[in-house]
Amino acid sequence: MGLFGIFSEKDKSGEIKEYLEKGAVVLDVRTQEEWDEGHVEGAEHIVLNEIPAEVEKVKSWAKPVIAVCRSGARSGQATKFLSQNGIDVINGGPWQNVDQYVS
Repeated sequence: MGLFGIFSEKDKSGEIKEYLEKGAVVLDVRTQEEWDEGHVEGAEHIVLNEIPAEVEKVKSWAKPVIAVCRSGARSGQATKFLSQNGIDVINGGPWQNVDQYVS
């Protein structure tokens, strides 16, 4: 994604709502410390660097996935990897983007 791609992804609310309506699993890829400070209720937690080892677990959910983190950068990396592995996934950006629709 180039510099301008960042700006085109600002408002994800419609896509997030659509995925939640499809029963998407929220996947938080932040560190344990960040997760402990707050997270989306019912979210799954797999730290970004553990995603490759856990891809089969994610596939086993058999649901769409919304990846989240603190700013959207790490969830973007997770989204790219999971998508390359055949998972229906979107980058939800900061976890609060999704939390407002779940809480």
